[in-house]
Amino acid sequence: MAVETQAKPNIGGADQVGYDLSVLYRLRMMVSAFWNSAVRVKIISLTIALFAIILVTAYVQVLLNNWNAPFYDSLARRDTGAFFHQLGIFGIIAGSLLVLNVVQAWLNQMAALYMREGLARDLVDQWLQAKRALRLASSGLIGVNPDQRLHEDARNLAESTTGLAIGLVQATILLLSFIGVLWELSSGMVFNFKGMSFAIPGYMVWAAILYAGSASFLSQFVGRRLVRLNADRYSKEAELRFALMHANEHMPAITIAGGEENERRRINVDISAVLAVIRQLAIANTNLTWVSAGYGWLVLIIPILVAAPAYFSGGLTFGQLMVAVGAFNQVNSALRWYVANFGPIAEWRATLMRVTDFRQALTEMDDGADMPHTIAFDQAAPGTMVWTDMEISTKTSEDAIENGFRIREGTVTITAGEHIMINGDHGVNRRLLFQSLAHQWNCGSGTISLPPMEDMLFMPHTPYVPGGTLREAICFPEDRDAYDDAAVEAAMDKVGLGRLKSRLDTQARWDRLLDNDEQKAVSFAHLLLSKPKWIILDEVMEGLEPDMQAKFSALLTEFTDATVVYIGRSDAYLQAMSPRVLHLQALVSPEEHEEVVAAAVPPAAAVPDATPKKANAPSR
Repeated sequence: MAVETQAKPNIGGADQVGYDLSVLYRLRMMVSAFWNSAVRVKIISLTIALFAIILVTAYVQVLLNNWNAPFYDSLARRDTGAFFHQLGIFGIIAGSLLVLNVVQAWLNQMAALYMREGLARDLVDQWLQAKRALRLASSGLIGVNPDQRLHEDARNLAESTTGLAIGLVQATILLLSFIGVLWELSSGMVFNFKGMSFAIPGYMVWAAILYAGSASFLSQFVGRRLVRLNADRYSKEAELRFALMHANEHMPAITIAGGEENERRRINVDISAVLAVIRQLAIANTNLTWVSAGYGWLVLIIPILVAAPAYFSGGLTFGQLMVAVGAFNQVNSALRWYVANFGPIAEWRATLMRVTDFRQALTEMDDGADMPHTIAFDQAAPGTMVWTDMEISTKTSEDAIENGFRIREGTVTITAGEHIMINGDHGVNRRLLFQSLAHQWNCGSGTISLPPMEDMLFMPHTPYVPGGTLREAICFPEDRDAYDDAAVEAAMDKVGLGRLKSRLDTQARWDRLLDNDEQKAVSFAHLLLSKPKWIILDEVMEGLEPDMQAKFSALLTEFTDATVVYIGRSDAYLQAMSPRVLHLQALVSPEEHEEVVAAAVPPAAAVPDATPKKANAPSR
């Protein structure tokens, strides 16, 4: 069963990871992830096919641009025969481009599909490696709303990466294809000024570069805030969605408490935060539109104005003028690809930052340096569990001062088949012991020697009922077919779920349909099926009806060869199992805790306290 944990303070600064990483480093990280994914061959094949289609399309576009010269010259000569002949050639060229565009559109969609598959599966695989998701949830802002990064951010990054990469390659190929055409046409442009004739090599090329370069510079200057604003928007949108989901999940409790108005105010704060960022984005995009739209309209006339001197001087025919205009527009559109896509690029960079920061935090989760005051874990001798000088603390840094606890009985050895009950002083967080035994918490000192983890089953206070069928919930975390029907139904009868045997394979939200007692019954049904050698329970009886406590305690007596460790206070378990009772003892009493805090932060002019420590105050 899943192990419940409590939120812990940010101990690794994971929410800050990666913000100084370069774009190239982030791209290398994602390329490495795709290279090791199952969709590598498909993405490489699609990339090669797309590159070939783009090359052929560019070649046909050059043919189409060159077609302008004879077509417009036939118009200038009023040559009807040549005019219709050129229309026939246009039909062949346009038909070819249509087929190529349709094929490229399909390849684009497939590339985006497999890109998303590889990215989503990689992130989920990284997230659900042993203990990473739980640690990430306690690592600050980077662990907030992982669903947003795994779903929306992964989708946006896959689709935008595919679209932008294809656009960049296409623009580059068009640039290389048409810049030669434009340079050749520029060589025939002779200018006459005050009786002098002269030519500027590559005149139209330099004009296109100057035009596109000025547009790029202004777009960069005007839209420089878009990357940060888009990152802020994704973050605020995720927080709003989490607030809505959280309110929906807990609506019965909110309604009973009459807290709708309070929740409405909370959610409206998140809505206001989203709207504030969108308002800033709207202003930034509007300012960028002045540049992009302005240059977009000017491009209708600029190439004609640039080539007009050569045309009026007789250096170009009307058809050659139109070829030059078409080539200028192709070169300009290729050079201005960055300008036209500045907004999408800003969104892409923001999404790339969120996804790579998330992935970086996950991959570094196993590499962090050990915290001070760390419990050591090792393998116990067969048939035993040993806690040697174990002290469990909530300390997460050298200077933190928090309460902790230890076993009053000292070093404890638990042998196979024993029944144990662990109580504790008032204020001791017994759940940390459960988490420590499950390797979810290691702050403290001493050594915990455990049996093989595959021989142990942990039952948290709050059970986890996964989505899907009731059979899947009962068999979790094993596969739904791990146990035969007869065994599953017999377990359901024993735990009081017999009435649901006919709905064993019904897909439903069982975490909503079953009450707390029934959800714990699902956990006990799995316990009966899995038959573990070591059973660790975290206050699972607390909050249950007396008859259910008696039923579940009686079920535990059937595990005659298993070791049962119950953390908590349950009279039903105590009476049914006659366990050996251990006690958790606070390391620092509340009064001593106040003294320690005061001693740790003395007044500036205070004289060091020479009073000796109390003899019975245990050392931490």
